[in-house]
Amino acid sequence: MQRRAVSMTVLAVLVAVSLIGLPLAILGPYVVYQAEQSALERRGQSLTRMIERRVDAGEEISPGLIEPWVGGQTSAPAWIRVRTPAGDDYTVGSPVEGRVMRSTQSSPSGVSITMEISRSQFLWRTALMEGFIVFGTTVAFLVAVGVARAQARRIAAPLIYLAASAEQLGSGQARPRLQPSGIEEIDLIQAELVRTAERMAGRLAAERQFAADASHQLRTPLTALSMRLEEIELIAEEEEVREEARVCLEQVERLTGVVDDLLKTSRSASGGTTEAVDLAEVFAQQETEWEKPFAKAGRPLTFVHGTDRLALATPGSLAQVLATLIENSLKYGAGTTRVSSRDASGKGVFIDVADEGEGVSDEIAPDIFSKHVSGQGGTGLGLALAQDLATSDGGRLELSQRRPPVFTLFLNGVPQSLNPDAVMPQGALVSVGRRRRRR
Repeated sequence: MQRRAVSMTVLAVLVAVSLIGLPLAILGPYVVYQAEQSALERRGQSLTRMIERRVDAGEEISPGLIEPWVGGQTSAPAWIRVRTPAGDDYTVGSPVEGRVMRSTQSSPSGVSITMEISRSQFLWRTALMEGFIVFGTTVAFLVAVGVARAQARRIAAPLIYLAASAEQLGSGQARPRLQPSGIEEIDLIQAELVRTAERMAGRLAAERQFAADASHQLRTPLTALSMRLEEIELIAEEEEVREEARVCLEQVERLTGVVDDLLKTSRSASGGTTEAVDLAEVFAQQETEWEKPFAKAGRPLTFVHGTDRLALATPGSLAQVLATLIENSLKYGAGTTRVSSRDASGKGVFIDVADEGEGVSDEIAPDIFSKHVSGQGGTGLGLALAQDLATSDGGRLELSQRRPPVFTLFLNGVPQSLNPDAVMPQGALVSVGRRRRRR
């Protein structure tokens, strides 16, 4: 675009200069010639009037009287020849060689005057005029090129910036940073682009939230359905019933995998959802959720909060990981289930989930977090999903002790000296309201 703008501006200036400069260059020599000829005629007329007065007065005419009209300082040197009615012939000045400009004058009394000057003066002034025209044309052309380039940059720069902002929008950044360019049309496009980005941001946020909510809402009933099918498979006496329960369980596992993929896609598309989480609140929520099932099973459940450090995690993911570990402890463990938190060398926090059961056998311990690996007839999906959720938040889930079993979840922590809002600043506010169009 810059090249096109410069070309168009230069072409316009070239046409304008041509329309003015060419006629001036053609008519310039004629104008200079007429000016030189007119000046020579005036010199001859002035000399004729002076001699005519002296002839009428009967005064003597001499070469010395004619000498001032020869010139030489402010005007071109002239060769002058004067003939009187009495037949006297006076010649003053040096003869002019080459091409000359001539003026012939005569008076009523019969005085004849011939004045000649060299055309070199005319040629010199013509060359000066043509040079001035060429110089002026060149300067105008260069100035036009400079102004055209500056204007092209001024117009092209906001467009390039606008294209970069559109590319940011296309690459997934829902709120591109735009700055006013000072050009009303381009600023209007920028404003429309911002409004479009805000609408897209609102829609994307709603879709991602829906996907995350649907995944979390579906996970709990699917897990409960899997447990019921496993129980039916275990207690059923007829082979056909067990086979149907097994087939249904496979279908539920497949659906669970779809839900897991949907949740992962939602999390990856949202660009990360970790925030500063108070573990005490998470523990309180888990205690409220699991105290009745443990009481019904006749087993104690205790929560020990041993650190004041905030953890960096996704609240929903962290709750799901703890729920999986506590549920496994309830289902496969024994005795008291203890959930505790502690500092991790000043860089993070550990969450331990332990019970007093027989623990994990050595055969399946290395693959305990692999899918479809279970020691007591389970689906083998819960711990695999829990590990994936912990990893997606930058944490780590491990089996730190086999017997009695202790599962340890490591999460990055927020330094005590820093404000959580400074470590994880809030995202930009996405507004989908209408803005007044600038007029």
